[in-house]
Order: sequence, then C-alpha cells, then structure tokens
Amino acid sequence: VGSEMCIRDSVNCGSSSLKFQFIDSEKEEVLAKGVCERIGIDGTLTYAKEGHAKETVDKDMPTHTEAIRYVLDALMDSSKGVIKSLSEVDAVGHRVVHGGEKFTSSVLIDDAVIDYIKECSDLAPLHNPANLIGIEACKKIMPDVPMVAVFDTAFHQTMPKKAYMYGIPLEYYDKYLIRRYGFHGTSHSYVSKKAAELIGKPYEESRLIVCHLGGGASVSAISNGRCIDTSMGLTPLEGLVMGTRSGNIDPSIIEVIAHKENKSIDDILHILNKESGIYALSGNISSDIRDIEAASKAGNEKASLAIEIFCYSIAKYIGAYFVALNGADAIAFTAGIGENDSNIRAKICSYLECLGCKVDDKANDVHGEEGIISTADSKVKLLAIPTNEELAIARETVALVK
Repeated sequence: VGSEMCIRDSVNCGSSSLKFQFIDSEKEEVLAKGVCERIGIDGTLTYAKEGHAKETVDKDMPTHTEAIRYVLDALMDSSKGVIKSLSEVDAVGHRVVHGGEKFTSSVLIDDAVIDYIKECSDLAPLHNPANLIGIEACKKIMPDVPMVAVFDTAFHQTMPKKAYMYGIPLEYYDKYLIRRYGFHGTSHSYVSKKAAELIGKPYEESRLIVCHLGGGASVSAISNGRCIDTSMGLTPLEGLVMGTRSGNIDPSIIEVIAHKENKSIDDILHILNKESGIYALSGNISSDIRDIEAASKAGNEKASLAIEIFCYSIAKYIGAYFVALNGADAIAFTAGIGENDSNIRAKICSYLECLGCKVDDKANDVHGEEGIISTADSKVKLLAIPTNEELAIARETVALVK
C-alpha cells in the first residue's frame, strides 16, 4: 500500500461471532466490513464492500478457524474484495477479552503476550481461546505483519476498590488477583463517548449507563468519563443472564449439583458457561434471542419466560447503577440485541418507569441505527447506539504501530 494509505484490519472474535472491518486508518474510512454469526450453531457470513450492498451467505462454521478463513477469502475475492493479496495489510488489531491486571492498555503481540493471554483463558473460557485462534491464524498467514491486542478489561481498570473487590479473604486477591475485572470494555468505552455526544453533554461531565447486549451481555456505570462499576466479574460468567451463561447464582448451587449429579467443578463450570442462560431457560431452543423470540410468539411458554428473565436481570442492574451514579443522564443500548431488538429494549425500559424513563414507540423502531428512543419528557435519555469496537481497535492499533 502506498504511503498515503495505511490499511488496518480489525478482528473481533466473540464467543459465537466474529466482527471485522478493513480500514483506511489515515482517513478512518471502512473499505469493507462484516460479521460471522452463529459460530458453533450453523454459521452465516455477512460481508459488504464499501458502496456495495451487503451479502449474507450460509457457511459451515463449527469453530472460529473456519470463520477467519472465510473473512480473508472475502477480502481477497476478485469481484467483491478490497485487496489483491494479504501483503497489502499493514497491521491487524485483535480484540482480546481478558488481560488480567498485567495489561491495562493495548500491546504489540509477541510470544510472551500470547503466553499470558493463554494463562488468562481460565478466566474467559468462551473468549480468550477464540481470540487466540484469530491471532494465531492471522500470524500464521501474515507472519511479518504487526499485530496488536486490545483488551476488554482495560476500560474497567478505573473502578474503585469498593467496586472490584469481593467479600472473600484478602489473601486470594494478594496471591491470585481474584477481583472484578469487567469485560466488553472496548464497546463500553466507544458507546459511552457516543452517548455523551448524542445528548450534547461533555463526556467528562456525564453520568451514563451502557447496556452491551449480545450473546454475552454486560452493563456498566460511567461517571465523568471513568467506569465506576460493571456487571461482569473475574470472568465473563458473572452478572446478567446471557446466551449460554448463567450470570449470577448462589455459589452453593455448584456444591449441590456436584453432589447430586456427581460432577466435577470443571463439569459444572462448563454447564454454567456453555449450557445455561437463555439457552437453558428456553428449553434448549437456542442461544440466539431471535430464535427464542420466534418461539415465544408461537406460544412457547419456556421461551417467553427466558425473555422475561433476561430483561428483568438487565433492569435490576440498571437500577443498581442509577443509584451508584446518583442518577443518570442517559441509558444506552448497544451490541447485537441492544442495537437491533426494539421489543427487548421496550421490555427492559418498562421496568424503569419509576426512574422517569419513557420510551417513544416510534423512535424506538430502529434496528442498527443511532438515535434517541425516549420521549421528550423522559427524565433520562434512552439511546440506541451501534457499537464500533472495530474502529476503536483500529485506533489503538495505529497508535502502537506508529
């Protein structure tokens, strides 16, 4: 690529999805973007070259490895691609979920960084291994291209001790750094800044609640540009009821299941991470809220209950963070469900009327677009904001590579 155009490829591997953007970092223009969804279920690839209509095709994606390959093939496709070869890629930025306390900012990836990400995999079993697949696949194909890890945990490092310490013996923090870390930080950072812009208030003077709702889901409280609390904890398992994760449970449940079912701790954690959440509550219909909503509309009572529990768990955290912030200027909904599902947003907000939140049904009829979805007299602004973790990742990547 010529000196006037530096290309950055942002790769964001989630537990069941992979988002990507191919970006001209000098102009911050997206040349191509897309998403692989339903990885491990069946698989679809949505791809769009800038200025062209997006195309969605079904692809067999049992793991993230296949998803990475389909993305690279699309970028180099003779008719719809944006590059002729991978030699045109200047750098790759990767979302990595867990950086522990060691990584509080983005870093260039080397063998030591990869080893530490592996060490943190026990803390993020659905994500760090997937992130490593993306990193290792790209390094194998593009061994001389600089790669950057952008950590989800970094944004939440501003939390005070009263928010991140657990009520367990202090020696476990001193020895093993067991504490709340929080996740989806790249998204919470990007969306909270956008939320401040949308309501016309300086970021450093705003009180914001961000709801990142996808297969993984979390809520964060941002005061004057700093995260002060967030729902996920030591691992992404804590907090809300999610796609396949249980969220908060009484820890004694683990003991009861272990004794009753003769299962090991590893067995139970697998169940809590990969076989619980709305997937389990719906009667194993799906971990995708769209499938569960379709079943609910068809009269499936388990599916309806799963949706109610999902929305209720989110509303409870919003209420808690409203107190932590001593009020909020805005509540923003983002990620796959938060951006696109007007019914879920409305159901969550129905619990928030006591806070003076009022949804405008017409304004709420947005799906992937940015906007204020509350009425003019709502005491708290309600927002739908598409996240752009890939652009945030690209910016971090540019800063380090330069």
